[in-house]
Amino acid sequence: MNLLNKLVSLGKKVFSMRSGKQKKRAGTSPSKPGKGKKKNAAGKAGRSAKELRIRDSSARPAAKPRARRAVSGQGSSKPAPSEARASEQDLPARKRPAKKVAVPYALEDLTPAIPEFAALGLSAYALSAVKDMGYSIPTPIQSKAIPIVLSGSDVIGTAQTGTGKTAAFALPIVDMLKSAEHDPRVLVLSPTRELASQTAEAFKNFSKYSPAETLLIQGGVSMERQIAALKSGVDIAVATPGRLLDLHRNRAISLKNVKWLVLDEVDRMFDMGFIEDVSKIIRYCPKDRQTLFFSATMPDAVMRLSNWALSDPRRLDAGVVHSPADTIEHFVYPVDGIQKYDLLIEYLKSIKFDSLIVFTRTRIDADRIGEWLAGHDYSVSILHSDRTQKERDKALADFKNRKTSILVATDIASRGLDINDVQYVINYNVPEHSEDYVHRIGRTGRANKDGTAITLYSSDETSFLKRIEDFIGARIERRKLDGFPYRNEPVLSEESKRSRKRNR
Repeated sequence: MNLLNKLVSLGKKVFSMRSGKQKKRAGTSPSKPGKGKKKNAAGKAGRSAKELRIRDSSARPAAKPRARRAVSGQGSSKPAPSEARASEQDLPARKRPAKKVAVPYALEDLTPAIPEFAALGLSAYALSAVKDMGYSIPTPIQSKAIPIVLSGSDVIGTAQTGTGKTAAFALPIVDMLKSAEHDPRVLVLSPTRELASQTAEAFKNFSKYSPAETLLIQGGVSMERQIAALKSGVDIAVATPGRLLDLHRNRAISLKNVKWLVLDEVDRMFDMGFIEDVSKIIRYCPKDRQTLFFSATMPDAVMRLSNWALSDPRRLDAGVVHSPADTIEHFVYPVDGIQKYDLLIEYLKSIKFDSLIVFTRTRIDADRIGEWLAGHDYSVSILHSDRTQKERDKALADFKNRKTSILVATDIASRGLDINDVQYVINYNVPEHSEDYVHRIGRTGRANKDGTAITLYSSDETSFLKRIEDFIGARIERRKLDGFPYRNEPVLSEESKRSRKRNR
């Protein structure tokens, strides 16, 4: 009995101790009631602002997963990661400033002025821009592509550079954009910043009579202005793949409303190693869209991509040729590799020019040759992908405006760029890809003007030269520069191969 009483007494003590601790945690002292409120208030006041912030921040995220589960629960399947990123826009939308839109000409006035463009089915909005830009007759790729793009079909369009491919897809797309919205509905991918800049400028000119806004998205410049423009609202985004993916990862751009996807110079994107980035971007766009591939060539790799990315596309081939234009004279100057630079200087001394492009295979060569030429008192611009965007823009602008007479560039200047009246093109190296030879020398001899292109050729580049000659279906004439002190006499004609007789 005594043992039982002791156990009961011990239990009461333990229970009273526990209840006392609970009251202390609640802010009330068991022995001195009335001081609990003061002690509780002092405890609250004693907590640091940092502790309160930690409690608040840890409490906030708990509500977000419930909201997301409620939304995703409406469907039977989970959204793709790309859709989740696109829907979770962290940047609030700004009100887009009203664009000043010009009043288009009357259709009855446009039809007799530009009848062949009017016959393609374009409305007064697009035709007015065509008239202002001075176009009169559509090129073959434009005549073929514009009606098909207007019909809503996917397109694989192949045409040489300088044949008006940009207008072939830009005019019908602008024509179909009837109103302005917030997220981009048109996405155009370009392999280089220079081509993207030129394409964006074309879209701005073609949308003069449309409320559509165009944004150039490229690397090498601050992302802040691009983000601000996207927050305000953009209808047409012309982008290089790398910067577009950066913005998408930062949730600054949504591709969920893209209705027109254009890949310009697709083969060049493959050559530059962008295929993985391009494939990601295609996956981020809705499946219900119109997709257009345009390029100068369509190798097998591009066709495999088109089988996945396009739906029942129409093939358009607007007179693709592998040979240079008739207005271009092109020659090969054989020389030892160690004498290439000396021959370049001597050749420049033998001609008169206001506008000349020197193409190199590498960026290091472009810098080195540009510095050498500047050291010989030539006015030179240098253009390659390692230079800042500001330097690239200035180099191109100075050359176009004739502030410099020589542009030393890698192949980023070989395609799509609209540079008028280039008199000479010099290939310091034989291009590794046969198509690049045609694109490079095609920078001269444009608009029915005569041009000259030469290639400095050393014996270690024989395989490249043979592939080019097979590609264009002709042997390129070899020449020798008179008065130049060659270390080894250049071979100007093919030596006949002698068949050896077997010893019997």
